[in-house]
Amino acid sequence: MNFKVPSRLRRLLVDSVELPQLKFPITRPRSQPARRRVPTRLVPQRLTEILWFGRNPGDLRMLEYVPPGVEGPMPLVVVLHGCYQNAEDFDRASGWSALARLHGFAVLYAEQKPSNNANLCFNWFRPSMVTRDRGELGSIREMIDFSCRVHDIAASRIFVMGLSAGGAMASALLANYPELFAAGAIIGGLPFGAARDALSALDVMNRAAVRPAEKWADFVREASPDTTRFPPVSIWHGVDDDVVAYGNAEASVAQWLAVHERPQTKGRLRLFEGGERREWRNEAGEAILELVTLHDFGHGLPTGPAPEGRESANEAERFMLPSTISAPEKLVHAWNLTN
Repeated sequence: MNFKVPSRLRRLLVDSVELPQLKFPITRPRSQPARRRVPTRLVPQRLTEILWFGRNPGDLRMLEYVPPGVEGPMPLVVVLHGCYQNAEDFDRASGWSALARLHGFAVLYAEQKPSNNANLCFNWFRPSMVTRDRGELGSIREMIDFSCRVHDIAASRIFVMGLSAGGAMASALLANYPELFAAGAIIGGLPFGAARDALSALDVMNRAAVRPAEKWADFVREASPDTTRFPPVSIWHGVDDDVVAYGNAEASVAQWLAVHERPQTKGRLRLFEGGERREWRNEAGEAILELVTLHDFGHGLPTGPAPEGRESANEAERFMLPSTISAPEKLVHAWNLTN
């Protein structure tokens, strides 16, 4: 069954404004070898397709950008697009490769094929596709392993970010491979285990599944029964999202809070122009979860203020939405990728 996404998302939401300095402390800085800064002109870089990276059980495409002249191990950011999107369009609108060139980290894109899903959605709702080392999840893991073998990647600094269906796949990666990732971001996505087929996926997208927090956590624990450490998770969602209901963000919060069995303290709520951010920390004072709620915002990736009069360049950019803040830029700072 193919997804049909409502078309009433095309709108410019927020005028360009000057924001106060915001801090998103999702991970602690780690001591790393010095890396050379690269030129500061923020323009998209050409992605390179890797034609063979492993068995590829999910039959996905792999594209990457690795900045030249970087000294020392590089962080790696895995980026997963949403429905109706591809890697190149997503990169051009999000700016990930431009940020990678500026700050000296590598970017890996997994791209869906029409033969797997006519709407280019990752099949996050099929258990066979989100089981460890199987299906599309297995393909993405092989891509990461390939990058680590071929490039000088810092194994302790691998991150994942996904939008919509890509956000749901990011949830699955974090649940199945918590030891692999330093942190992750789920943007306009869904909790792991929210659906088991296309019909139930449509239902939870529209109105969100309601389950006890421990049940949500059980999905993660069953995927990684021997894991004692889970990475920090950043969840972003628009209040006016009419493709993936906001309740899915609340379910994701419940899932990852319950995974951390010890009591957590809720940090103070921080307001910013266009939204609010809430943070949770563990007993040691380490950030384990944040929820970024975007007011008057629909379904898409917040990409920062848009130039006046700019319209979507193509169908894919319907879900790359102007906002008061840019999620990629905030994540770069939160994950200490500027070091």
